Amino acid sequence: MQALHQLLTHQPMVALFAIIAVGLLLGSITIKGINLGSSGVLFSALLSGHLGYSIPGGVGTLGLVLFVYCVGIGAGGRFFASVAREGATLAKLALVIVATGGLITWAGASLLDLPSDLAAGIFAGALTSTPALAAATEGLKESGSGVSIGYGIAYPMGVIGVVLFVQLLPRILKHDLEKIAATHAAATEIEEKVENVLVEVTNQNLIGKKIADSGVANFNACQVSRIFKNGQLVPLSYEDSYSEGQLLLLVGRGREINIAIDYLGHRSHRNILKDVENERQQLLVTNRRIAGQSIRELAPLKHFGAVITRITRLGITFVPNASTIIETNDQLTAVGRSEDLKKFAKAVGHRSNAIDTTDLLSLSAGLTLGIIVGLIPIGLPGSTPVTLGLAGGPLFVALLLGHFGRVGRLVGHIPRPTRMLLQELGLVFFLANAGVRGGGALAETVNQYGVVLFGLGILVSVVPLIVAWPLARKLFHLDPLQSLGGICGGMTSTPALGAITAKTDSQVPVVSYVSAYPVALIVMILVAKMLIGVLS
Repeated sequence: MQALHQLLTHQPMVALFAIIAVGLLLGSITIKGINLGSSGVLFSALLSGHLGYSIPGGVGTLGLVLFVYCVGIGAGGRFFASVAREGATLAKLALVIVATGGLITWAGASLLDLPSDLAAGIFAGALTSTPALAAATEGLKESGSGVSIGYGIAYPMGVIGVVLFVQLLPRILKHDLEKIAATHAAATEIEEKVENVLVEVTNQNLIGKKIADSGVANFNACQVSRIFKNGQLVPLSYEDSYSEGQLLLLVGRGREINIAIDYLGHRSHRNILKDVENERQQLLVTNRRIAGQSIRELAPLKHFGAVITRITRLGITFVPNASTIIETNDQLTAVGRSEDLKKFAKAVGHRSNAIDTTDLLSLSAGLTLGIIVGLIPIGLPGSTPVTLGLAGGPLFVALLLGHFGRVGRLVGHIPRPTRMLLQELGLVFFLANAGVRGGGALAETVNQYGVVLFGLGILVSVVPLIVAWPLARKLFHLDPLQSLGGICGGMTSTPALGAITAKTDSQVPVVSYVSAYPVALIVMILVAKMLIGVLS
């Protein structure tokens, strides 16, 4: 044991991964269906910090940046559409959470006669906001030692409280998160489900016209991929024309395919086999001369003998139309003859080993840009400027990259396995650093200020949760997944989001989190500065 103690004391890197391993082992223990997951790392780190162990400097910052960046990339494709639908609601929820936390802090500090720096630190820690901590410290300059003390006391309770809340509440209220996620998926599937339909041509106005020029590709999400010839379905060629009773294989989505069927003729229920293995291929776009062109401009059927039936972009698969713009790292499902597919693959720059490859240049440049954006002062003339910080800056840049897919040379795509690994790694690094830092000062702060500070920290963490849940469900009419994600965002609690995402693969709570998070982040910074002003 003495040798192990010496090793952990003198080798911070060994201590870091030992803390993570023990924490993940602790988090995997399940009692009545409840476990801490990755948040178990916080507990092992608190104990390690109390015992005097340390980890390499900068690990927590690196972890925070990686985590929020990957969260932003994953949710960016749906973030702005979500904001358009429910962003105002989630912004209001975030405002309620932060305002409630600020009022409880002000009332508690006034009642207990706490100094302003200690109160601001408790507020920042209870709502797990590092930017608020930085804003409060910056405002107090040399006299702000109490900020970090308050933060160290309240932060563990802020993390643990929200993690337990999002894990216990659904069980207490008997909400089946997987069932709710399936309902979301089913609702999306009604609009997004892609079908293959065999259609018999009966529209006399089309007879003799080229299929490629007939206008089907101009429907919102429809393509003719194959034609029935010589007893079998074969890939469509540019020279093929409509004929009476011609059978076509139509690929489309939702309501659009029904409109296209009515336009061409009617469904056919004949059972016809097609050669899927040799006449369909997944192709990754890496040729930057192709990127930025619409399918109409590219004319793959005319120039290469291939039809693009689906595009997978940022993990979302859709049926394109003639106006769809091809982007770098789009994964195309192309149908055509084997030799034509080879020509098309060469044109788009396909490399079979590139589909699951991460663009490290884009990852590094995106993180760099995010950190720089987080450092830019934002403020009105005459006011103290604030910054988005190392959480808000990378998140903002990642959301933009995830939404647009490509901004200049930067690609907003990280293959899901890589993204999830980086996201989880960032989370455990962040938790390890926070726990070690809080655990080291825990005994000293308790002896100096008393256990009453813990009570205030718990109130600041818990009361906003109690207020936010019924408001989210009853007033704002959010479902449980949206409510939990929005509450995590309003509390800026990344570990709690990790606890939810460990329970469901749905992106609904992540999208709600990133919709509420930016509002909460900015308001927390302002409230932290206001607390110092009114309590000084």
